[in-house]
Amino acid sequence: MAIMKQRMIAASLLALALPMSAHAAGEAKNVIFFLGDGMGPTTVTAARIYKYGEAGALNMEQLARTARIKTFSNDAQTTDSAPSMAAYMTGVKMNNEVISMSSDTKAIAPTLPAGTGNCGAGNGKAVDTILELAKAKGKAVGSITTTRITHATPAVTYSHVCHRDAESDIAVQAVPGGAGYNAALKDGLDVLMGGGNKFFLPPAAGGVRVDGRNLVDEMKAKGYAYASTGTELKAVDAKSTSKLFALFHKDHMDYELDRVKKSLDQPSLADMTVKAIDVLSKNPNGYFLMVEGGRIDHALHGTNAKRVMEDTIAFDDAIKAALGKVDLSNTLVVFTADHDHTMTINGYSKRGNPILDISRNYKDGQPAKDADGNTYTTLVFGNGPNRKDVRSSIVSGDTDKTQALHDDYLQETGVRLSSETHGGGDVMLGASGAGAKGFKGTMDNTKVFGLLKSAFGF
Repeated sequence: MAIMKQRMIAASLLALALPMSAHAAGEAKNVIFFLGDGMGPTTVTAARIYKYGEAGALNMEQLARTARIKTFSNDAQTTDSAPSMAAYMTGVKMNNEVISMSSDTKAIAPTLPAGTGNCGAGNGKAVDTILELAKAKGKAVGSITTTRITHATPAVTYSHVCHRDAESDIAVQAVPGGAGYNAALKDGLDVLMGGGNKFFLPPAAGGVRVDGRNLVDEMKAKGYAYASTGTELKAVDAKSTSKLFALFHKDHMDYELDRVKKSLDQPSLADMTVKAIDVLSKNPNGYFLMVEGGRIDHALHGTNAKRVMEDTIAFDDAIKAALGKVDLSNTLVVFTADHDHTMTINGYSKRGNPILDISRNYKDGQPAKDADGNTYTTLVFGNGPNRKDVRSSIVSGDTDKTQALHDDYLQETGVRLSSETHGGGDVMLGASGAGAKGFKGTMDNTKVFGLLKSAFGF
């Protein structure tokens, strides 16, 4: 009987293990990689409290596997977005400001106008991105963002330059067959959406290109359906569209808070994600899609925590939308961040205290005071603009809530800098679906690339 019982237990354990075996290497037909720019652990926690309360959970936090990611770059303890995203997309450690190039590439800032530059002869070489590898295998590929699509994070997916600010050079690499095109993309990205049309247009059309090229027209001529508003994107018929290009702003797209409050005709990140999946999923070989919540980072640099929260929730909503459309038996969904920021949760606020408000003591609910007798907000930043009047401007009573919860309120900062910096701390990663079981423990960001390739079976 004892032997029979052991065999029954072993059989049960094997049965439990079988679903995991379906997620073995090479089983992911599709991969969706979500990148919350600057979305460190404090941002995730604060957004959870902001939306769902202390005991709640964001959609991203409910993915099956978790890991902790080291983010340092080749030459810095604290990375910028270019090499950190490139580590995920190429598996190579790069110097700060370098876009998808070898580790020996020196970042040379553009000296010519309108984001053009010259890396110089022998200054590194291009390294393969996961999108290029996927394209070589016959898969569809896409990259979408709320920033300019020539900004560092999306640029990493489809271009190779020695400096992230060479955005006019980055733009031409996305135009199939044109001068400067990245031929490793074969017939081109299948979906490319975000802001930043100024780097695709000449001055006569409202852009900044000094070469006079109208890259929007060039993309249309290559068969891309084009959208410039949320309404136009909604009207795109994914069933009859195999190539989709969309630019929704001259510069970065608006913050989610402003997009909603001002009823701007721009799509949400969830809208863009759903449309991208609909277009890409028509490829029988599968697809790779990168989705960036890019303006989380910009609000953090500006020490405007309310817009940080709203853009983080919009990013989380995009993850929810994707999970509602895909089959996790053949699709890997991953979320992470490229780096941390200096925002932190401050004081001993009582449970239920609004995360954006002043800190109220958990013992009696009264406003917490610093050593000088001034109130302070729960969320603060380690560095950034030093506004000496910030504490004295927040007083007890109703006024403190009105001021601290205002859309444009800027949190107090410590070290005085003109703009808040990135942080060097580790970031979170979550994964579910085919090939997800390898995402665990503490990993260098370059190791994520290997797991993405393994999930695809490359």
